Amino acid sequence: MSGCGLFVTGTDTGVGKSTVAVAIVRQLVGRGLRVGVYKPVASGVGDGGGTASDAALLWEAAGQPLSIAAVCPQAFAAAIAPPASARAMGRTVDDRLLHDGFSRWREASEIVIVEGAGGLFSPLSDATLNADLARALGLPLVVVDGAGLGAIGRTLAVVEAARSRGLQVAAVVLSQVERLTGSLDDAASTLAIAVESGRDLAVRINPVPVAVLGHGAERIEPDLDWRGLASCHGQA
Repeated sequence: MSGCGLFVTGTDTGVGKSTVAVAIVRQLVGRGLRVGVYKPVASGVGDGGGTASDAALLWEAAGQPLSIAAVCPQAFAAAIAPPASARAMGRTVDDRLLHDGFSRWREASEIVIVEGAGGLFSPLSDATLNADLARALGLPLVVVDGAGLGAIGRTLAVVEAARSRGLQVAAVVLSQVERLTGSLDDAASTLAIAVESGRDLAVRINPVPVAVLGHGAERIEPDLDWRGLASCHGQA
């Protein structure tokens, strides 16, 4: 299966993946595109994703296409890995639905933004990792990490591991999950570390673009051609 879209993944949990996915959706909608949004499975929420969930935020950013149930067709209550959360409710994650849920969006949209759960190699089900689903859907990755100490090593590890699985990395986004402090003159300040991390990564993974989502910001800078990165040229 393949389609026009991007798979937004993280180096870990809590790195700003959801805010980056929402920002990408908003930028695409702002360009007049019909954007589909898909969260294959989520934990820590009730059925249907909940009003304040990642699924709801994606849905609202896209202009509320289809239904919120279509955004996240599998949601489980316990805030643990999805397969474990499903078992806690006496259920299992449906592997076929992980794939079929994307097909519905592919047919209704010009581009689909998929947000994974956890890191690239976190489990979505007992049999499927995020990396497995991204490859099955044929989607390039947007790798997200927090803008701070350790970002270089974490991001390079995920990029290299992704490539070893045959996955294409379309872009890296460093998300400023916390407000940066200090000055560029102080090499140990969080501001200087974040800026230097971005510069270093841009050199090491060139020509893959490295962008930044500022703390509290709604737009990713620089303004990347997300549709082009998704290899959507020639598609409706």
